[in-house]
Amino acid sequence: MGSKLYTTTFLYLVTLLFIFRTISAVRFPPAQPTTDDLDFIRTSCNATLYPDVCFTSLAGYASAVQDNPARLAKLAIGVSLSRAKYTAAYLSKLSRRAASAAVHDCVSNVGDAVDQMRGSLRQLREMNHRRPGAPAFRFQMSNVQTWMSAALTDEETCTDGITEEMEDGETKTAICDRVADVKRFTSNALALVNTYANNGA
Repeated sequence: MGSKLYTTTFLYLVTLLFIFRTISAVRFPPAQPTTDDLDFIRTSCNATLYPDVCFTSLAGYASAVQDNPARLAKLAIGVSLSRAKYTAAYLSKLSRRAASAAVHDCVSNVGDAVDQMRGSLRQLREMNHRRPGAPAFRFQMSNVQTWMSAALTDEETCTDGITEEMEDGETKTAICDRVADVKRFTSNALALVNTYANNGA
């Protein structure tokens, strides 16, 4: 009797586990963005220096952003930060086998840019309940603008050093191309942050 009860209980638990795993394995498709959502992204990106890059990188998140400029600013910084971190890792690896001081300086510059963007994203996340136009909102947005501007300056300092100090070649071209890509994303993020700071939500 006890053995039969044990077997029944065991089979019941196994069945439950199978059901839960099956449910957790289901991937529901993300909500499809509406035309209005995409139009908001496109219109916002038109205020940037690289609107095509902006729209292409952010349109996939339109349904989450909807018409919220705060979400859009956070998303743009997040995308730029991801690019910067990837490039920082590439430069760090390169610096281990490159004797050029410019490369080592570039690692530091892009690393500083990553820190500035992290600080900007953290500040925006802490501002969820700030009222646009209020003194606290303006002060904190000023911090974000300053940090994102500093990140862009850090990236430009990197490419300036590489351009001036490295000999022409594949490594120089690869570094400049990668950092130029990050600069486009950072520039776009800064533009969207400025729009949010000036217009609020």
